[in-house]
Amino acid sequence: MKNNSNDYVTRVLGSVLEVPAAQWNALLALQRSPGPFMSHEYLAAMECSASASPATGWTPRFITLWRGGELQAGCALYLKDHSYGEYVFDWAWASAYQQHGLDYYPKALIAAPFTPVPGARLLARDEPSRDALLKAALALCREQKLSSLHLLFAADDDVAACERAGLMLRHTVQFHWTNLSWPDFDAFLASLSHDKRKKIRQEKRKVADAGVGFRWSRGRGISPADWRFFYRCYERTYHEHGNAPYLTRDFFDRMARDMPDNWLLFVAERAGKPIATSLIGLGSEGGGEKVAYGRYWGALERVDCLHFEACYYQPLQWCIAHGWHRFEGGAQGEHKMARALMPVKTTSAHWLAHPAFADAVERFLEREGAGIANYLEQLDERNPFRRV
Repeated sequence: MKNNSNDYVTRVLGSVLEVPAAQWNALLALQRSPGPFMSHEYLAAMECSASASPATGWTPRFITLWRGGELQAGCALYLKDHSYGEYVFDWAWASAYQQHGLDYYPKALIAAPFTPVPGARLLARDEPSRDALLKAALALCREQKLSSLHLLFAADDDVAACERAGLMLRHTVQFHWTNLSWPDFDAFLASLSHDKRKKIRQEKRKVADAGVGFRWSRGRGISPADWRFFYRCYERTYHEHGNAPYLTRDFFDRMARDMPDNWLLFVAERAGKPIATSLIGLGSEGGGEKVAYGRYWGALERVDCLHFEACYYQPLQWCIAHGWHRFEGGAQGEHKMARALMPVKTTSAHWLAHPAFADAVERFLEREGAGIANYLEQLDERNPFRRV
């Protein structure tokens, strides 16, 4: 399909494997907020491992813009017949459609599957190509008579493009930790208010008194046995909540093979026996800022406060010791603020084809947005740091 106004050739591809990996990753590297979760390897692992595939309700439609054989823009778009694995919840919208005899699914989603990490979604060489890419995505939705388009956890450049195109914005809150160049973990604790500092020390003491210690491995230093143990823990966590895990064992095998340097594993041990793990993603933002991402955890034994130690305190200690700038704690979780992860507003963008429903959702988002703003103000009053 030719885009005459910008002299782009638009190709809609049924698999990320149809996109040259080198060109996709080179385009990703140009973005101000690249991150590892839009890399060709990550998206290919999602697809080839059958974690995000048509069989699980994620049908890929990679929209790409080309000029002279060079990739100018691209996005990972999925046709969804459900709303699982997204972390920006639109179940009420789907229910309203159903109550009025309308089909909400399939819908279109531009996101990293199962990965609520903010970052670039509309990969583009410049602003005009980003606008053209979004225009092509909307054209696909209209041609296929889809109910809606949703772009989740978008970077600032993506949000600006969505605003120019008239999409509705929706805000949620995550909790991120920023390294203020503390020399060690004790110095970090000293920066907190007395009650927060005392609470963290008590929680760490409970884990230590239970005889639990930790070791960490990074990249190719994570052994096959540790990867196997990690998946055993990860799978058990889902089963305990009555669900099958989103990600297959093959997905993590591909991560170990194709993206080893993007992973850091903590293993909790007691009496020489591993009992729990947490897996942390590693990446970088524009300007060389090194970022760690809390991703997955699981335990075979119950130990009081083990989750906090494995998922927050051990990663923060590692970030301080190794000079990493930021730790993102994942979706939701106001309890993270007591561990000095501060509230951050994240943004998604939405387009609905049905005019009346679009108007209703826009009014809802105005009310919800005001609530989010008030919530952020309330959180700011509970700042965990010591007041100077």
